[in-house]
Amino acid sequence: MSEYIIETIKTGVWETLQMTFFAALFAYLIGLPLGVLLYTTSKGHLLENHGVNVVVGTIVNVLRSLPFLILLVLLIPFTRFVVGTSIGTTASIVPLTVGAIPIVARMVESSLSEVDPGIIEAAVSMGASPLYIIIHFILPEATPSLLLGGAINIATVLGYSAMAGVIGGGGLGAIALQYGYYRYQKDVLWVTVGLLVLMVMVIQEIGILLSKKMRKTY
Repeated sequence: MSEYIIETIKTGVWETLQMTFFAALFAYLIGLPLGVLLYTTSKGHLLENHGVNVVVGTIVNVLRSLPFLILLVLLIPFTRFVVGTSIGTTASIVPLTVGAIPIVARMVESSLSEVDPGIIEAAVSMGASPLYIIIHFILPEATPSLLLGGAINIATVLGYSAMAGVIGGGGLGAIALQYGYYRYQKDVLWVTVGLLVLMVMVIQEIGILLSKKMRKTY
């Protein structure tokens, strides 16, 4: 493997980490509130509202049901509008974020559903407002599960980032496609795949360790 390829792979690792970090960050900025909304507006919860829950849930489900490669193509005009181009590392962050938002929302909703209803009832009986209960009771209690879910979501975004190479995105996925597939350089293909697998495993292990630590704390 030439020095040029090694440098290209190093750049690909950095681009992949950039895409994963920013896409996961933006996805949580939108997906976390959506997940909280889905949970609190569902039947029997703090802000029960069937209409809001159905509308938000339908949007989330539709986005979740779209295969990511199709979503990449559908979002090309939107991506070009947002960042001025539809190719490259920065452009890939847009579809990665949109693809991750519904996954984050459902994962957050699932994590919050694990909170003991007795804790919420006690907070309500003390006269706490819904917002206060969410911030000071529900989210802290769900933190271990949220951390574990966060690791899974980040690993999912990392996997999605590899697909972005199909439409001109950067990162290890683009390198695997350009060199490993189109140029039949199998060594490059296996190295990039191995690095992606390793990165996913590290992220998941960190999430598991943080989740265990938080469970012991609580």
